[in-house]
Amino acid sequence: MRLLIFGGGGQLGRELSREATRTGLVSTSFEHGQVSITDAALVSETIATSDTDFVVNAAAYTAVDRAESESDRAFEVNRDGPRHLARACAQRGIPLLHVSTDYVFDGSKASAYVEDDPIQPLGVYGASKAAGEAAVRDALREHFILRTSWVFSAFGNNFVKTMLRLARERDELRVVADQHGRPTATRDLALAILEVVRQYRSGGRQFGTFHFANAGGTTWYEFANAIVQQQAPLTGRAPRVVPITTAEYPTPARRPANSELDTSRFERAFAHSPRHWRAGLAEVLDELLGARAT
Repeated sequence: MRLLIFGGGGQLGRELSREATRTGLVSTSFEHGQVSITDAALVSETIATSDTDFVVNAAAYTAVDRAESESDRAFEVNRDGPRHLARACAQRGIPLLHVSTDYVFDGSKASAYVEDDPIQPLGVYGASKAAGEAAVRDALREHFILRTSWVFSAFGNNFVKTMLRLARERDELRVVADQHGRPTATRDLALAILEVVRQYRSGGRQFGTFHFANAGGTTWYEFANAIVQQQAPLTGRAPRVVPITTAEYPTPARRPANSELDTSRFERAFAHSPRHWRAGLAEVLDELLGARAT
């Protein structure tokens, strides 16, 4: 089984390559500078000549606030890019796993979102990702769309690394406490994707849209508190974390008040259950800080 990864330079792409190597899966990864998914001709040529069995799209425009002023670019990457990939895969008879986001929902639901809930994104980022999902569904029958949320890792830029930096610089951190979701470690997301690949290789054909996130609903404030508490014994820094409202921290893009994802469909389809986000956090802090956080 040969795996082709687009967006190989990002958080998830790098984790996928690392986990594929660990599990003995043959994979080829392309970063944006090597193959941009916005280049239809290059995407088609790359897939046609790669001798691959399965394609994963981990490439995305993820600057949620900047997307409000760069909507053309956001849609070029998040809608047109997946369409190019799906069409190229359709021509070759290859399945595509496309990673999407919790931000396709508006956050008005009181409980966790299931895959069939109506989508109604609040901003350009979510709208562009929703358009990308539609493009994949329209172009390719053999697709997996995997929505995830609040991704963090030892790679790239993310909430955990931002909190670690601010914990070094400040004595007080003010963090939004009225937005709910499920943090997701990229290693767990990568392992979930590789489980889909493994089952496809074994004959599994459960195509469609699924949710995957680490277990445990929380808020950004509670997540920040956990980060600060776990890093304190290792860094000697223990800033106070203060809960604030979304209204007290205005941003160009609106965020859903609740974007918690229900992962039951994925768990049933692939017999693969997510661990708690706190376990993933401990692992990432271990990698970043060099010792096990307790």
